[in-house]
Amino acid sequence: MFAVLKTGGKQYKVQSGDTLRVEKLAAEAGEKVQFNDVLMLGGDKTVVGTPYVDGAAVQAEVVDQVKGDKVIKFVKRRRKHGSKRTVGHRQQLTLLRVTEILDKGADKSGVKAAVGAGALAGAAAAETGAKAPAKKAAPKADAKAGSGAAPESGGADDLKQLSGVGPALEKKLVEAGVTTFAQIAAWTEEDIAVMDEKLSFKGRIEREGWVEQAKELAKG
Repeated sequence: MFAVLKTGGKQYKVQSGDTLRVEKLAAEAGEKVQFNDVLMLGGDKTVVGTPYVDGAAVQAEVVDQVKGDKVIKFVKRRRKHGSKRTVGHRQQLTLLRVTEILDKGADKSGVKAAVGAGALAGAAAAETGAKAPAKKAAPKADAKAGSGAAPESGGADDLKQLSGVGPALEKKLVEAGVTTFAQIAAWTEEDIAVMDEKLSFKGRIEREGWVEQAKELAKG
């Protein structure tokens, strides 16, 4: 009697006593596992599943956790003469010995179902993520430029009314947290020096008289 089982996205035709290597399972050497995804049973009578054979299973004993043969991959880069990179990879596998093929009663056997190590790790990560408490949104810090705090959205002034301020310079001011005339009117000499550095226009603020203009514009 033989069976065709599915595990790790691959299909294997096995008989009792066969030894095979499958993608790594979450099991230790010496453990007994059961494959419940049986696609077909063969022998005196052939049974084809839809997609699996109801009640059928393949039981096996874990012999060892091993690594597959080294696979060499060559990566050639375009327009680089003779340039290539060699990458070696060894797939993690589980070595099994098939002990029994069941044509029915798999759900009552009491043998642990074979589960891929990757699937088990993914399920554990998903469960951890589901139990993790939701992170509280960090309070938004008030953007500041000098002594004036940026107002809430919707309360910004048209900074282009200041002498020498165009769309590009207005964008830089907004990015620096300056959105109102009141903020500029409250600037100290230290604030002006800081903004000169940020805007890369040293001395321009004083030359254009932004602070005095902002005081007048802030009055309305």
